[in-house]
Amino acid sequence: MGNFVDYLGIEFTELSGDRVVARWTAGPTMHQPYGIVHGGVHCSVVETLGSLGGMTWLSGRDPEGKVVGVNNNTDFYRAVTGGPMTSTATPIHQGRSQQVWLIETYADGDDRIVARGQLRLQNLYP
Repeated sequence: MGNFVDYLGIEFTELSGDRVVARWTAGPTMHQPYGIVHGGVHCSVVETLGSLGGMTWLSGRDPEGKVVGVNNNTDFYRAVTGGPMTSTATPIHQGRSQQVWLIETYADGDDRIVARGQLRLQNLYP
């Protein structure tokens, strides 16, 4: 997937143009100065899952198409210091020129949401 995805430790358990599910473990290397997971980590997970889902969906329509993120809006609901996380991405809109994906992250074993992001992608054609 790439060095940054490897660094974050994101492991994909499901990857399609309709749904992306990944597990990752939050820990001290991801902390901001107050000892909680940095918001940029959550934004990175949103960007990664939404982009891969969008890329997978578009490649089924145009194998040479590409996607690029044009807006990433992530809300943080609960601070976490570490532990296993599960993030799920689902499309809200998949059109000719743009896609919008919703990505939610939960701490494993907990029903409460940690972060929720929306990613807008631009579809690019050769």
